Amino acid sequence: MSFLDTDGARLYWKRDGRDEAPALVLLNSIGTDMDLWDAVLPHLRADFALLRIDARGHGASTAEAGDFSMAMLAADVLAVADAAGIERFSLAGVSLGGMIGMELALRAPDRIEKLVPVCTSATMDAGAWNERVTKIRQDGMAAIADLAMGRFLSDQVEPALYEAVRRQLLAMDAQGYAGCAAAIRDMELAPRLSGIACPTLVVTGTRDTSTPFEGHGEHLVAGIPGAAHVSLEAAHLAPLEAPEALASALLSFLKD
Repeated sequence: MSFLDTDGARLYWKRDGRDEAPALVLLNSIGTDMDLWDAVLPHLRADFALLRIDARGHGASTAEAGDFSMAMLAADVLAVADAAGIERFSLAGVSLGGMIGMELALRAPDRIEKLVPVCTSATMDAGAWNERVTKIRQDGMAAIADLAMGRFLSDQVEPALYEAVRRQLLAMDAQGYAGCAAAIRDMELAPRLSGIACPTLVVTGTRDTSTPFEGHGEHLVAGIPGAAHVSLEAAHLAPLEAPEALASALLSFLKD
């Protein structure tokens, strides 16, 4: 585990798996940290050199207050990959992590082998996200906790898992969350999807009310040339609700 100081942030990252294996970067959603992938890791360690990164302002990564951008968050990933000695890598990202992955595939196509956007979108309701940014900056994380938790997980999960995710969300740095929320609000991915050239697998969740296939995943599948699609029985945080199924989809696609 290591820290990297870069552009107004201190980024926390961790290596795992087999160093000599193909590299796979795993990115978290807004409101979570790299622990989101814990249940998936045992299925991936034997086949990949794994790199997890807490997005700026999330988990153990800190950042100066202000609006972040997808370009900034994508640059963070490249800076950490460079620090870790990883030149080319595949990337799987949930929600915000998937958005960052798509931005990376457009900005640094020479670095990305394959892309797996998980439970994510190329366009969200900017007005709703602007309201969320304002509310968090005024009233803190408690102001949006119920809204976020209603989208994160379905009623299929164990109460203990639900409570653990809620505690993590409430403890999160409000300014870091707001900065990443601003990046989602301001992203301009939708008109650029046709420029993603790497092999891409779009993963959606049947219980995901935040970025369902209808209105979100379907546009990624249609817009990214040659994109494949797999649907999992999960809500928005698929690594928590369907770790084995997600790992199976990743292994099948990335090792093909």
